[in-house]
Amino acid sequence: MHELRFWLPEPKIPVVLRWHGISGAVISGWVVLEIRPPSDVRLNCDNHVRLTDAEANLVFSIMRDLSGEFEHSEVRRRVGRKLLELLNADYFASYVWDDEAQRFVSCVQINMTESNLNRYQSYYQFHDPITPTLQRRRRATLVSEVMRHDRLVRTEFFNDFLKQDGLCFGLNYFAFDRGDNIGDLRIWRGAGREDFTPRDARIVDAVGPSLVNALIRARNTSGQMASLRFSQIARDLGLTAREAEVADLVVTGLDDREICRKLGVSKPTLRSHISAVFRKFGLNRRSQMAEFLARKNHHL
Repeated sequence: MHELRFWLPEPKIPVVLRWHGISGAVISGWVVLEIRPPSDVRLNCDNHVRLTDAEANLVFSIMRDLSGEFEHSEVRRRVGRKLLELLNADYFASYVWDDEAQRFVSCVQINMTESNLNRYQSYYQFHDPITPTLQRRRRATLVSEVMRHDRLVRTEFFNDFLKQDGLCFGLNYFAFDRGDNIGDLRIWRGAGREDFTPRDARIVDAVGPSLVNALIRARNTSGQMASLRFSQIARDLGLTAREAEVADLVVTGLDDREICRKLGVSKPTLRSHISAVFRKFGLNRRSQMAEFLARKNHHL
């Protein structure tokens, strides 16, 4: 369940909208659930974020794009273009992680040079002091959270790659589905600008679940709707984000070793999460998780 609060232009009153990602990704439509007395426009994530009228319009535009039928690269390109405007940023790049090859592929970029990005793909992604840590965060993260800016500017990665295109301050988000990194958002501001703020990260995090849903749908080459994920209905089911991630991997039939590798957790931690899911759903076998999810998919 996602929620967006905004002002109706005519009459000018605030409303609260909630929507679900259904069967792998679609925003099924806007449903007005509450009309409240005048208040700030807010985007609901872990903490409410006040939005200006211009920001609210851009968020709506992003959500419309994420409910459309676009191929994988086009989803990332459309979102990237509008995030640059929403976050007052200058540069955008996006990749997909190829787990078998252990490298980032399928680049989409805005305002960056192809020759510099080619150097990233052939060399600098293997000599990158920030992205592996950002990737493990699984939430929107300022680059300065994982490496202080005064340290970053002394690295080869900054001086021979980032600086060549003018990139200075970054904010990254990595989208995951069933333990796989299916796309990312790398948003940068140039030199002479201010760093991003935690508010910027919260806005990207609020858009994140709908981005994941759109990328899941875009990856489905059969033309049919992708199957429902626990992660898409975790809040309704009372699951934590990690419990939903674990449940999504269990239903694929992966063994404990492979799930631990994908999530970077120990076997005792994994089994603790599985036990929590069993307890919440009243289950006692792993095979019942798939049956439970199939019933939910049928009802939706």
